[in-house]
This record gives sequence, structure tokens and C-alpha cells, in this order.
Amino acid sequence: MTTLLERRGPQGTGRWQEGSVGLGHMLLATTPELVFERQPFRHPETGCVITADLRLDNRAELLAALGLAARRDSIGDAELLLGAYLHWGEDCLERLLGDFAFAIWDPRHPRMFCARDQFGMRALYWHHAPGRLFAFASEARAILVVPRVPYQYDEGRIADFLVPQLEWIDYTSTFFAGVHRLPPGHKATVTPAGITVAEYWRPTPGPELGPMSDEDYAQGFLEVFTKAVNSRLRAPAGTVGAMLSGGMDSGSVVAVARDIVGARGEGPLHTYSGALEAGADCAETRAILAATAMPSLSPTFIRLSDMDAVIPQLVSGHEEPFDGEMAMLKLIYLAANQQGQRVVLDGAGGDVVLGEGSYIARLIRQGRLRKAIAEIAGQNRFWGYAPLAADLLRYSRSALAPELLKQWIRAARNRPRLDSLLEDSLIAPEFARRVDVVGRFARMRSIFPIGWTPDYAVERCNVIWPNMTAGRERYGRVAAAAAAEARDPFMDKRLVDYCSRLPGHVRMEDGWPKMILRRLMANRLPDEVRWCRGKPHIGGLFHATLARGLAGRGEVQLAGLQDGLQGYADPTLLARQWRAFLAGGDADRIFAACLLAAWLRETAERPVVRN
Repeated sequence: MTTLLERRGPQGTGRWQEGSVGLGHMLLATTPELVFERQPFRHPETGCVITADLRLDNRAELLAALGLAARRDSIGDAELLLGAYLHWGEDCLERLLGDFAFAIWDPRHPRMFCARDQFGMRALYWHHAPGRLFAFASEARAILVVPRVPYQYDEGRIADFLVPQLEWIDYTSTFFAGVHRLPPGHKATVTPAGITVAEYWRPTPGPELGPMSDEDYAQGFLEVFTKAVNSRLRAPAGTVGAMLSGGMDSGSVVAVARDIVGARGEGPLHTYSGALEAGADCAETRAILAATAMPSLSPTFIRLSDMDAVIPQLVSGHEEPFDGEMAMLKLIYLAANQQGQRVVLDGAGGDVVLGEGSYIARLIRQGRLRKAIAEIAGQNRFWGYAPLAADLLRYSRSALAPELLKQWIRAARNRPRLDSLLEDSLIAPEFARRVDVVGRFARMRSIFPIGWTPDYAVERCNVIWPNMTAGRERYGRVAAAAAAEARDPFMDKRLVDYCSRLPGHVRMEDGWPKMILRRLMANRLPDEVRWCRGKPHIGGLFHATLARGLAGRGEVQLAGLQDGLQGYADPTLLARQWRAFLAGGDADRIFAACLLAAWLRETAERPVVRN
């Protein structure tokens, strides 16, 4: 298991074993203390042992509470977490701030205690055969090298990939039967009697902030946001870089991080951007070029032409086929690794944490129709379309429809017909029926219901987990494959709490989303970024270029795709999409078919690792 995972932690492997219990750790030194901390770490007095993938952001608070402040510079996060467990037991989870996945073997009881951070920034997979075996790892396939673990696809997840709406069907399933994800904000306790999985945290809405001035809201946000960014800059010197797209989220992270790094007398801050050539007719590229012109940055640009030499590496070798849809990000992590950056900041959570949600519907419900119409008109200008009447009707229906009618509409949307789910998919109808795609969709909606609640803070909290977990897990897997660590300041518990309580008007004004961030970034970000309309993104161009490169080199052909996806994809639909693709049409579905075929080929047999 440790050998398979060594690419994630190439700086050293540690193993500990006693009787029937063994723990392992692969080192990627992404905090200063990890340079000297060795895991698994054993507490000599109690015999408790920990292995952890973590970064604790409230070290000073924990050190003081545990009477360890004098050891500030010599104690690592894993030893500190184990100390918290020994002092508070499982209640230590309520005191942890940061990103973590860990397991503690406690021989006093005996039991294995595992937990995952509140937002699922670090992964923890597990398999349990009652009375015989409990195995866990940071990747599913590391568990599957154990011969006693069954090696069998969970075909429902293959269907989920072919029907993209189902990617985030739940927090637990994987592509392999019998291997599960520990959900974010959950803990697991394993004893000879069995395993217990329980939730220890979820986003909890507090009362709306205020009333305050817009300036007060903004300064409060900036204070918390700066703490979140600063926490994620904690790393060995020279090992932190940041993604920089043309949008507000990563731009704001970079602007604040650059100031912090500069104040320390360090820098420049390395940034990584996927961009077209200078002069291209691309709004995102123009915004990126403006952003990278800021002082104290050392920019690296990832171009479409950079893929030529690594096309096979971008299509194959993924932990899940979903990960192949992040080709541009994989190139960014590889580039960062080559330049010595083991930590890469991003701003992926900004859209969710600062989203305006049902703000317009609430304006209508409050009788503020003129304000609502102005926001709809401004929003349509921002996105570049103008169906004002249709949007007004949609928001009015959401705001004013009787609750029984809304429940009926939600129920109907939660139970779609099979043909509507297959309409934009390559999945074979027989396979869809066999795995019960309709039932899977209903199951997803039972976990992640649609609709809004009367309480704005409740709505914002309800939206954070489902919308972010699948995406953050993708980022984590793709980064780990390049021996890097993804960090997102927007996924900070302190920031999420603050933003869930913000009133709607500081999120949106005149149709501009994230207005609180746009105001704060005056004199920090160029106006070409702050006032760029829409949300341009060139990631799709990387996918299309990859697919056309594979086809042009003869590495992918229709017959090969049909054979590789036999029983899963409809060969007639695949042929139709192939012809459209060759004629210059959309490449997304063909690219997805390439990814799935490659993944199925690579995972056809159990991974075998030889030391």
C-alpha cells in the first residue's frame, strides 16, 4: 500500500507495525514542521500511534490549551493532533481548524479512530470486512492492492460518469465495490465489534450579520479572508505557488497572498495560468495578462501547445475518470512541481461561498419589485443575455408559488424520466436501466434536495457541501498525482461561517456577483479583472485540443472506443458523436469517452506493486 502511494509523498516513507495493526505514511513536506516530523508517530506513554495528512491552522491555540507552547518550533501537526486526542478524546475534532485526514490507533481500548476535515479537503478511503480486516488510505487503489479486498467495479459510478449530473450522487461511493469514502465532517471508529461512522460537523447557520454599513461588512470579510489566505501560505520557504485565472476568486487570493509574502520580505509569488497566446480574442487571457502584470509575481503560462508532449499522460493514469476532465489543472500542478512548488493555492470555492443564491427571489417576496427587476437586468448584462421577462417570471414563481406547489415541482424534478437523463449522454439505455439511473438520481436528490429555505443563512450552508465536495476531491486527486497539495482559502471554516451570514445586497449589486470582493480588490486587482463581465474559461479548449490530438495521431478511433466501452456506452450514439466531432463539432463527449475507455483499460486488473 505504501509503495503504491509513494508518488504522493516522494520525500520519505514511514511504516509502523505491532501485532495485527500497521500504519504507513508517505511524506510530502508541505508545512515547515513536516521537514523534521516523522510519521507514523507513536506516543511513548500511551502507545497511541497516528498517521495523518494534515495542516492545522490554529496551532497557537492548541499549543496553549495543551500546555505545549514552549515546544512551538519542535512539534509537528500530527503529534499536536495526537496530543489533542489524548486530552479531549473524540471531542478534539470540535477544536481542529484546517485540512486533515487521519487515523489514530489507540491500544488502550483497542480501537482505530479516523476522521476527515469539515469540507473534505483531504481524502480518506476505507474498506471493512467485519471481524477480518479494516484498511484505509488516501487513494482507493492503494486499498485494492490488498488481496483480501474484493476487486470489482461499482458499475453505478461508471453510469454516474456517463450521466454527468450524477457525479456528486453521495459522499461515500467510489468506482470500486466495497471501498468507501469517509464523508467530510465525519469520523469513524473501528473496534473488534465493528465500525461506526458518525457526523461530527456540518455548516451551521448563524444569525445574519448586521445591520452594518457596507464598509463594515467588507472589512470584516477582508479580515477573515486574510487569515484564511495566511494560514494556507504556511509551508517551507519557496514551496507555495498559486493559480491565477482571469476571475475574481483566484485573483483575490493572489492579491492578498502577494501582500502577505511581500510583508515577510519573501517573494515573488509564483503564479500559474492557463492562457491562450497574447493577442488572442479571449477575454480570460486578456484578464490574466492584466493580473500577471501586477508587481511581485513570477508568472508561468500554460498554453495549449504545452500538451503535445504529454497527451498520453493527460488522458491516462487518473485515479477516477472524472479527473481527466481537469487537464489544464494537471498541467498547472506538474509545472508547479517542476519549479519546486509543492503547495498551490486556488479560489475554486469562491463561486459557492459568495454566491448570491435566492437573493432576487427574496427581493420579490419582500415586495421590492423595482429592485428585483434592476438586479435581473444587471445580471443579464453581466452574463450577456437579456430574457428579462422570462427571468422575472422564474424568480417570481420561486418567490410566490404556494409551498405545496413548490413541493410538487421539486418532487417532479427529483424524479426525471429516463429519456430526459439519457438525452445528453452516451450511456447505453440497457445499462442505464440495469443500474437504475433514475433511482440513482432520486437518491442523489434525497441527499441534496433542490429549492431554497426561508432562512438565507440556512440556504447558504445547505449549498456549500454538495457543490464543493466533488470538486475539491477532484482538485486533491489531480494535485496529489503531481506530488502537490491543493489549498483553497474559501474553504476555511471561519470564512464560510462569515459569508453564510452576509446579507444578499453585499453579494450582488446591479447584477454584479461577488460585489463585496470587487470593492475590496480596488487598488489590489486591475480593473480588467474586477469588471470583466461573464465568467470566461478556456479549460474546454484544452479538452477539445486533447481529443483532436488523440484522433489526429491515430491513438483513438471509433472502433476502439466502441470496444472499450462495450456494454456501457451506446455504440450508435457514440458513432453519431464521433462523426460530429470529426466535422468540427463539440468534443466534450468524445473526450469523456476517451477518458473512460482509458481508465477501464488501466483498471481491468488489480494493481500489483512489487517492492
